[in-house]
Amino acid sequence: MNELSLMSGLEDISQHIHERISSLYRMLDLSGVELPQRKELGQEFGALEKLLEEFEKCVDRQRERLKQLKDLEQSFQKNLQDVQHINENVPAHMPKKKCPANGGEPVMTQKTDVLPVPSQNVKKTTKSFIREMEVITVQEFESIPPYMKGRVSYDQLNAAVQSLNAAVSAKYKILQQSVKSLNNQTRKLRQRFKDQETKETKGHFFVVEDDIREFTRMKADKRFKGILNMLRHSQRLRELRGGGIVRYVLV
Repeated sequence: MNELSLMSGLEDISQHIHERISSLYRMLDLSGVELPQRKELGQEFGALEKLLEEFEKCVDRQRERLKQLKDLEQSFQKNLQDVQHINENVPAHMPKKKCPANGGEPVMTQKTDVLPVPSQNVKKTTKSFIREMEVITVQEFESIPPYMKGRVSYDQLNAAVQSLNAAVSAKYKILQQSVKSLNNQTRKLRQRFKDQETKETKGHFFVVEDDIREFTRMKADKRFKGILNMLRHSQRLRELRGGGIVRYVLV
């Protein structure tokens, strides 16, 4: 029974009770001039008593319905507050699912401070997958020792992650192109990339400081070194030294 039907039922019962009471008043008035009609009065009182019982049951049902509605309202308000809290505290950087080894190149969803890459005609192949570092979660950031974080914030650390990902992407896009499709400047970059590869880097994605300067606006200063320490601590990359070059290999 919904709320409207309950209200209608209460109104009908109330109207019926009023009619019964009016009938009793008329019978009492008539009993003064006519013979007492005790039997009819008894029947009317019995019917009125049943109506009052039904009326009380309807009132109880309405009271229970009102309680349920209040409980529902409280539950709705709590859910609304939870949703508002989640909406106001969504991290600026969200972890992305790992792409399969034979999948396409991940799409950069975060805006990064990256210099444009020389435009070339790129032929899509099955080797177009380029690995990216996953962003740092809030729990991971909080687990980094305070002395290591310094003044670097959560958002700043993940902005660095996105910039490093952009450098990796720009570098390996060039490596995946044919030499004939490159201009002289990009050919020199490609040759430099090839010269920096070793047996240890085979099958891995890495960048060096020159790549970071080439493809991003990040400065290889003391703050940058601190960020690299945090990323190593969070197992996002590792260092591989050799030939006077430090290679930052994605884990």
